[in-house]
Amino acid sequence: MRLLITGVLFFLVSCHSPKPVKVEAATMDSVYEKIKTPYKYGVVFRHPDTTKMIDSPTIFQWEGKWFMTYIVFDGRGYETWLAESPDLLQWTTRGRLLSFTDSGWDAQQKAGYLGLLDINWNGTYTPQSYNGNYWMSYLGGSEKGYEAGRLGTGIAYAKNPTEPIEWTRLEQPVLAASDKDARWYDNGTIFKSTIIEDPDQLRGYPFLMFYNAAGDTAKYENIAMAGSKDLKTWTRLGKYPIISRKIKGSICGDAQLIKMGDLYVLFYFGAFWPDRPGAFERFACSYDLENWTEWEGDNLVESSEPYDETYAHKPMVVNWKGTVYHFYNAVGKEGRVIALATSKPLK
Repeated sequence: MRLLITGVLFFLVSCHSPKPVKVEAATMDSVYEKIKTPYKYGVVFRHPDTTKMIDSPTIFQWEGKWFMTYIVFDGRGYETWLAESPDLLQWTTRGRLLSFTDSGWDAQQKAGYLGLLDINWNGTYTPQSYNGNYWMSYLGGSEKGYEAGRLGTGIAYAKNPTEPIEWTRLEQPVLAASDKDARWYDNGTIFKSTIIEDPDQLRGYPFLMFYNAAGDTAKYENIAMAGSKDLKTWTRLGKYPIISRKIKGSICGDAQLIKMGDLYVLFYFGAFWPDRPGAFERFACSYDLENWTEWEGDNLVESSEPYDETYAHKPMVVNWKGTVYHFYNAVGKEGRVIALATSKPLK
């Protein structure tokens, strides 16, 4: 009986033992093997006006079709557009979602990123609604130019994410560098963001935002987190960013989250690191959305072709029917376009 009780106690303790803070090396290796995309398919999307630069794809599925929100820079600032595809390879522009306005804190910059996607690795990539609407965070600003001025994070919503109509925007930014609770790492300017739903509330909130920002005492770009109960009011989480190089001029940015069982995988891009040239794609893993283990091996995507010879960065990864599609922003001889790398050769 004593042996039986001891065995039961060991089983109960082992079932409820906390996950390790650091993700094991073998697990990191396993994740890399699942997500790597060594085959470059090439450029899959250009804006109809090829004189304009495009950026930051967010891919989602809706009623059997694929859609992409993306941002367009035309010299004045950013607008957010929508494209559609039957197969993840052929894309057609549908129209604008967030346009320039004559006034407001975000008049000249509205770079949107659709939120609340199904983040499961074998999931649907369908956006989830909240309070009857679909939600998007966006980079906003009032000054003309390329990411000019002190940028902040806005929130917009719509009844249908696939209609090319103007989304309704909250009147004020939900995160700004001028906020009273701004941290040393985000009191300079705030860039791209992505919002996920966390039903387990591992960080104490049902909605989490991952965003990259720079501070006046941190002359580099980091990835940080904020939490919300209603998508309209956000609280910064932690005293430090979750991903950072802490080297002047370096960038860690544009997070995308997916979930493999009980493990979270964060795709992001790095740029201007002393040990790696240009801009390139990386990943990190976590069990608790607080402590992150960074991959130390090869880049997921890096410059190797004329169309991405300058930068290969800003990930959007989709695992669909046995193939991993890694969309990224390619900068090279064809301008600023959307390119694709895959886990299997598609040509």
